Amino acid sequence: MGSHADEFPPQEDEITVLVTGFMPFRAQHPINPSWEIARSLPPFLPPAKSTSSKISLLAETPPVRILVHPEPIRVSYKVCRELVPSLWEGRKIDYAIHIGMASGRKFYSVERRGHKDGYLMRDVDNEFLADAERRKEEQEKWIWDGLPEELLSSLNIDDVWRRWRTALPDVDIRVSEDAGRYLCDFIYYSSLAYLTQKEEERRVVFFHVPVDSDETAINTGTEVVLELIRSLVQSGRMKKLVQQ
Repeated sequence: MGSHADEFPPQEDEITVLVTGFMPFRAQHPINPSWEIARSLPPFLPPAKSTSSKISLLAETPPVRILVHPEPIRVSYKVCRELVPSLWEGRKIDYAIHIGMASGRKFYSVERRGHKDGYLMRDVDNEFLADAERRKEEQEKWIWDGLPEELLSSLNIDDVWRRWRTALPDVDIRVSEDAGRYLCDFIYYSSLAYLTQKEEERRVVFFHVPVDSDETAINTGTEVVLELIRSLVQSGRMKKLVQQ
């Protein structure tokens, strides 16, 4: 399940993108398209359909390996909190994309920020996050002690969006400022927090997809994710060139 880029020996200059998806969590949506899209991704980013721009050619020089987490993530606060460090530790991850389903949206959106507090909904295990109690008991030992209420991705979200929209002019693609204060927001903040505490660039985004899970929707979602990956890579490479 998922792509099998781990089966191919790594190349020194390749770019690695980690992708995750979630399990179903609502009875009216027995299939979670975030996982169906994630598991359908190829092990490497294919060439762009149009390579007319010099920027595109430059940005795609190294191979881009896509590592899909091998199973859908349970929509559980406890599971996500325990899982996130293991996603990052012990391997080279240049970028990460957490994918989730947004039941109230008909468009695709990349989230700019994650939130530390405000998680008032129960998860699939009927559990609350209960961080207020932990925070009070553990004080400075609490996992997110001292972190801000909001954390933003270090990636240039507006530049990524412009590139992404240009590649898919007929798809409704937006930047969102509110990831929803549920597991989507929670896993996003968890990754942002982990990288902040490690004093690393917050090289992660959250990507929300509509609820549709038929074959056409999954195929479209897969194409949209591939172009998001391409846009992240291009934007990141151009940023490095400007800084040189």
